[in-house]
Amino acid sequence: MEKREIRVQVRHRIASLSEEQREQASRLIFEQVASLPDFVGARVVALFSSLPDEPCSQQFLQEWHGRKRIVLPRVEGDVMNFYDYSPKQMQSGAFGIDEPQGDTPCPPEEIELMVVPGVAFTLDGKRMGRGKGFYDKYLSQSGFRATTVGVCFAVQMVDNLPDEPHDQRVDIVVNG
Repeated sequence: MEKREIRVQVRHRIASLSEEQREQASRLIFEQVASLPDFVGARVVALFSSLPDEPCSQQFLQEWHGRKRIVLPRVEGDVMNFYDYSPKQMQSGAFGIDEPQGDTPCPPEEIELMVVPGVAFTLDGKRMGRGKGFYDKYLSQSGFRATTVGVCFAVQMVDNLPDEPHDQRVDIVVNG
């Protein structure tokens, strides 16, 4: 099956979830992330501002802001950089996603754990995003060495995904 077809199927599965199911799954997912030894030991954690069809990260951002250094992505042209999260300095950016407005990006080598959204995942860490390659580009940088945690609803898990040379796997997949 082609990536486009998988994206359509998975979007339909997500749309079939009620708001309550998404909220409950989001809580479960981020509780699991918080209990990971790599998260517990990390000082700098990269998260994301969630879109409506992704596990909701807002409560997790609020809970961990000030307890860990949290950085979020900002799309700048055809690349993505991570900036310090401050609830008061967020603006709608590329693709309608809330983005941090800091001046200095966090160097990739400082990030110790990155929570990565996606459209679909496999148990062995294959990930399919929305098709622009922002995370694949970021994860393939020479200085990046963080543990990567893919997060998704259980309906986003698939048996297999097409593999391309530029695709980057995640180390751990957490679903709920």
